[in-house]
Amino acid sequence: MLSIRKIGKADLPDLNGLYEELTGHKSNEAKLSSVFESLEYNDNYLLLGAFKGDTLTGSLMGVICQDLVGECKSFMVIENVVVASGFRRQGVGRALMQAIEREARERNCTYIIFVSGGQRAEAHKFYEQLGYREENVVGFRKHF
Repeated sequence: MLSIRKIGKADLPDLNGLYEELTGHKSNEAKLSSVFESLEYNDNYLLLGAFKGDTLTGSLMGVICQDLVGECKSFMVIENVVVASGFRRQGVGRALMQAIEREARERNCTYIIFVSGGQRAEAHKFYEQLGYREENVVGFRKHF
């Protein structure tokens, strides 16, 4: 049975393995642990994991941002959506996205925003099936 819960410190080695699948390289374990500790009790950061038994099968992070425009409502940015290759097409990604949407609604977010790499056509179809629509926007990123 699949369960969704917050990632804990004990889950970090498995999370690092998922991130390796996502990016092609492992995160610095000491830095990952240190940053996790700084975010663990910050209500604006939601790091959720999907578990089948004790196995971490997927994860995503939601960050609540406070807007200063108009009614000054909050919105959520989603980052690092990943499902382990052996668990794809089994409802893991859907369960994670539904869980983070519930969290966004409970926190009165007006919308969710995220970006997905242009080459990830299958992921884009999945997001569209969940009701997300591609908007005609241009994303910019500057790496340091």
